[in-house]
Amino acid sequence: MGTQDRSRQGGPGRTPRPRSGRADADDDDWGGEPGQRDSLTDVPGGVRLQKVLAAAGVGSRRHCEELIGAGRVEVDGEVVRRFGARVDPKRQIIRLDGKRIPASEDLVYLALNKPPGVVSTMSDDRGRRTIADFLGDHTERLFHVGRLDYETEGLILLTNDGELAHRLAHPRYGVLKTYLAEVPGPLPRDLGRRLTTGVDLDDGVAIVDRFRVVEQVGSRALVEVTLHEGRKHIVRRLLAAVGHPVSRLVRTQVGPVSLGSLRPAATRQLTTSEIGDLYAAVGL
Repeated sequence: MGTQDRSRQGGPGRTPRPRSGRADADDDDWGGEPGQRDSLTDVPGGVRLQKVLAAAGVGSRRHCEELIGAGRVEVDGEVVRRFGARVDPKRQIIRLDGKRIPASEDLVYLALNKPPGVVSTMSDDRGRRTIADFLGDHTERLFHVGRLDYETEGLILLTNDGELAHRLAHPRYGVLKTYLAEVPGPLPRDLGRRLTTGVDLDDGVAIVDRFRVVEQVGSRALVEVTLHEGRKHIVRRLLAAVGHPVSRLVRTQVGPVSLGSLRPAATRQLTTSEIGDLYAAVGL
C-alpha cells in the first residue's frame, strides 16, 4: 500500500476514530461513570442543558458541563449527566445542588431601593412618583412583591414570575421581612419581650418574630424588627402601640434577599443563588 493510501486511513500509528452512526453524536456527551445513565427524554427542539445553566448565570459552559458530569444537576427531579441533554427551560424545573435555578430567559427578577415619597404601584392617577419611574427600559409586566408605605423606604422585589410573586406575598408562606426603624428613646428593657409575645391592635394581635436594639443615642433609638406579618402599616402601628412612633422606616430584607449597598432609587438583578433561595423559601 502506498503512502497516499496509508494517509487516507489516518497514517502510520494512528487508529481511525470509530463512527457512532449518529448525525449528532455530541447531543449525548456523557459525563458520568460507566454504566450510569438517565431516563430523561430529550425535548425535540430543546436547548442543551449546559447552555441553559450558563444563561442562568451558573458559570461558563465548561464549568456547567463539569457540574452535570458530577451529578449535581437535576431536571424534573432526575439527575442528568449528559452534557447535551435537551430541555425546555420554560416548562421543566432545573435544580443545581437541590436549589432551583431561573431557567427561562424571559423571567426577570429585580431588587429596588424605593425612596420615600414614592407610591408602591406601577401607576398613580394623582400624578405621584411610582416604582415604575425607576425601572428604566424594562418593558415586561412586573409584579411587585408586597408594598411599602408612601414614606417608607427600602427593598422591594419585582418579577414577572407570577407564581413566585404570589407565594412571596401570601401570608401562608411566612416569608420574613426585616426593617430598621428610627423611634424616640429611651427604650424600656422589656420592649422586645412585649413585641415578640404579641401586641393588641385594632385588627387583632400582631407578633414580631425578632427584635433588637441597634443603637440608642440620647432621645433617639434605632431598632430592627423582623416579622412575617403583611398587614397594612404593621410596623408603624406596632411601634406606635407600644409608645414609640416611627419617624423613619427602611425595609432591609425580604426572605433571603438583602438591600445591602443598593443606593436609593437604584435597581439590580437578583443573583441566581438569591432566586434559588426565594424559590426554596416558598416551596417551589
